[in-house]
Amino acid sequence: MTSDPAVTFAPLSRVAVLGGTHGNEMSGIFLTRHWLKNPSELKRSTFTVTPLLANQPAVDRCVRYIDRDLNRCFTPDILHLDSNEALPLEVRRAKELNCLLGPRGSEEGMHLIIDQHNTTANMGNCLLINNSTNHFCTHMVSYIQRTVEAYECRVLALELKDTNLFDVTSVARHDLGVELGPQSHGVVRAENVERMRKIVQTALDFVEMFNKGVEFPECELDIYRHVRNVDFPRDVDGEICAVIHPERQDRDWLPLRPGDPIFLTLAGRSIPFDGDRTVHPIFINESAYYEKRTAFSVTERVRVRLPPIRRDREGEGASQ
Repeated sequence: MTSDPAVTFAPLSRVAVLGGTHGNEMSGIFLTRHWLKNPSELKRSTFTVTPLLANQPAVDRCVRYIDRDLNRCFTPDILHLDSNEALPLEVRRAKELNCLLGPRGSEEGMHLIIDQHNTTANMGNCLLINNSTNHFCTHMVSYIQRTVEAYECRVLALELKDTNLFDVTSVARHDLGVELGPQSHGVVRAENVERMRKIVQTALDFVEMFNKGVEFPECELDIYRHVRNVDFPRDVDGEICAVIHPERQDRDWLPLRPGDPIFLTLAGRSIPFDGDRTVHPIFINESAYYEKRTAFSVTERVRVRLPPIRRDREGEGASQ
């Protein structure tokens, strides 16, 4: 690898750790409730950490959302809606969170938001970033991978342009989603809580090291870039007419080749994957995505080179 100049970032002073963005994903809810009562383990010397339950009404009812998915309500067009009591609960909450944690794109908001999620899919430990072009985020997930190597954390990059960002982490300058599975919604499992806790702690440790002047050298990182979502086969009435094939169930992240079986009809007919290249499916048969008409998401695995990063020196200004 050739040596590039270090990319510099301003130190971080404000971090938020969220649970309950989806009110039935219990690992983050369980931990956030604990941290609200016992914030000491979140404390670091160079920045403040704010734990927050993002959607309290949904948490109280142990449902994903009340009116609409909160984590799809942070697009610019929604955030700029005029405040109105007739707006859906989650739209009003998104606007509140944008003011509390942002506003999005401002210098006054959170420098990093860590959002905790669970999935029913066999995703293991997934570190989700909005864009692999943010090298603070890519170095952060790379550090987490190396530090908690036994957890085998994979990195998913949505690769969305700013105007297409839709989740709560997009309010902050930097973002990290932690997605652990499999775990049934409405259920809390000890092993997932401990994994989530360790990953969040490691992310905070990275920020502390960065703020104290630790420089992170260039390295390579394998990421899975989101390509598209794939719906179930449907009949003329729009009803699902085939399910995930047994040979593909629970095989998130593993290669899916053109012609491999992906769906199975009740008549026993296999439906092959009709893509033109090998991909890596994720969120296979996620229960919350049936309403989104998504049977699985397609990603491509790529290796990217990360330039070195460091904290900007006084008066130098951050390059990103």
